[in-house]
Amino acid sequence: MAMVKEADALPGRDEAMKISDTHFVLKNPMQEPTRDDQEEATFATGCFWGTEKTFWQLPGVYTTAVGYINGFTKNPTYKEVCSGRTGHTEAVRVVYDPSVISYADLLKAFWESHDPTQGMGQGGDRGTQYRSGLYYTTETQQVLAEASKKAYNEALAKSRGDGSPAITTEVVAAPTFYFAEDYHQQYIDKPGNRKYCGAQPTGVDLPPPSSWGLPADVLAAGKQNETIWGKSFSSCPL
Repeated sequence: MAMVKEADALPGRDEAMKISDTHFVLKNPMQEPTRDDQEEATFATGCFWGTEKTFWQLPGVYTTAVGYINGFTKNPTYKEVCSGRTGHTEAVRVVYDPSVISYADLLKAFWESHDPTQGMGQGGDRGTQYRSGLYYTTETQQVLAEASKKAYNEALAKSRGDGSPAITTEVVAAPTFYFAEDYHQQYIDKPGNRKYCGAQPTGVDLPPPSSWGLPADVLAAGKQNETIWGKSFSSCPL
């Protein structure tokens, strides 16, 4: 399954998607710029409904929102993204308090909550819009993302054997994040939802940051929240 070429992508539009100001569950703003005491990062693990709930349940997460990232079409719609002609993947923007939860903590939830070896899809959901991705906003996040990818690849190979497929997760600097339609925001907790989660976690734990071969300053930034590292993210959060 190939990515659409930029020349063949849908043009999109200048008008941004209109969504609610307030998170349905956390009751915090979804679209405000991050404060000085906050950081943000974006994650893609397949269908964004379950992905978002995985992250909003974590301590220290201020707000989340679902949307589309790393494609070519400006302000795409869900229908356009599902056509495969925008280049975007479904993703979740996470704003968090780094004094409570670190990016390394978020990476544990990310890697363990899906199978990052499935290429252009996750579970029964197939298409370039379901590919796995990490979209960092700082150099420290980049180092942690790349080191954790290597560590998890090795953990999967050890668990599954030499024939284990390699991780296909893309790790890139965060491009423009386009908010998805309002009905997709916090969908899993809204009345009448389908209680759907297509993720297929591997059941393999992410090794601790101390084993990632990190520089001392980056390792300090990746301090662990023991509440998070004491659990496994091997099931869908329905």
